[in-house]
Amino acid sequence: MSNSKPTSGDFTKSPTWLDWYSNPTKPAFQPPSGAVDAHCHVFGPGSEFPYASERKYTPCDASRAQLFALRDHLGFSRNVIVQATCHGADNSALVDACVASGGKARGVATVKRTVTNGELKALHEAGVRAVRFNFVKRLVDFTPKDELMEIAARISKLGWHIVIYFEAQDLPELWDFFTALPTIVVVDHMGRPDVSKPINGPEFTLFRRFLREHPNVWTKVSCPERLTVNGPPALGGEREAYRDVVLFARALVEEFPDRVLWGTDFPHPNLKSHMPDDGLLVDFIPWIATTPELRQKLLVDNPMKLYWPEEST
Repeated sequence: MSNSKPTSGDFTKSPTWLDWYSNPTKPAFQPPSGAVDAHCHVFGPGSEFPYASERKYTPCDASRAQLFALRDHLGFSRNVIVQATCHGADNSALVDACVASGGKARGVATVKRTVTNGELKALHEAGVRAVRFNFVKRLVDFTPKDELMEIAARISKLGWHIVIYFEAQDLPELWDFFTALPTIVVVDHMGRPDVSKPINGPEFTLFRRFLREHPNVWTKVSCPERLTVNGPPALGGEREAYRDVVLFARALVEEFPDRVLWGTDFPHPNLKSHMPDDGLLVDFIPWIATTPELRQKLLVDNPMKLYWPEEST
C-alpha cells in the first residue's frame, strides 16, 4: 500500500487523492539497456514550485529525486517528463528536473500564446522537446484551437513535436484539427479506448485508421491501470494484472512498431480506483511487446529518435 504524503507549503491535497507507492516491487522483466520511461511527471514540491491557482486538483508532492530513484529501481536509464496540469503553464518544476538530470531527462511543456521566443529558447536549452495540448475537459479549461495552432507553428521551428491527450469518443470532432498540426503528433495512452468494447469496434478502428493514414502520428501504449475495466490486480494475481488492455496495446505495437512509446505515468495523477505498483506496470511490457526487437524499439530506439536524436543511431 502507499503511504500518506501530505503536500508541502500552503497546499493540501485533494480529499480523494490516491498517493503513489513508496516501495514498488522490483520488476521481473528487465528492460533493455538504455530504456526510456517516456511518460512521467513531477509534482512540486509545492513549497518550492507552487501549484497553479487554476488547477483542478492538488496532488501529493512527487519530487525529481523520487522520480529518478524510481527510474533506477525499475531498470530504466532516462525519463521524458510531461508537464502536469496542476502546474499549469509554469514549467519551473519540469525545467528543474530536466536540468538536474544531467541530460537523462527531456521535457514536454505547457505553453500559452504569450510565451516569448526567448522563453521557448530557454526551455529548449533545458531539455524541452515538445508541448502538450490537453483536450480532457475534466482536467483543463478549453483553449481556442487558433491559439493552439499558433503555438504549434512556433514550436515546429524548434524541431519540437506535439503531445495530445484526449478521450476516444472525442476523436471524430478533433480529427481535422489533429491532422492539420505541422509536427510529429504523439497521442497519450492510446487515445483512452474503452477496452470493454470490441477491439474491432468503431472507436478503436478509427484510432488505428488515424495512425495508418497519418505517418506523423505516434502513440504511447501506456496506462493500463487507467484503461482497465477489471479493476486492480487480485491478491496473488499481480503478475496477471491489466490483461483486458493487452490486445489493444499489442495491436498498436505490432502494426506501428516504429511509432510507439511507453511510460509509467508516475506518480499517476487523478486515479480513482486504485494506485498501481510501478513494478507491475513494467511487467506489463512483455505482454504487449512480445519479442526483443519490439521491446528495443518501444523502450529505446523510438524515444531516443524522438527526444535525443543527436544520440540516436
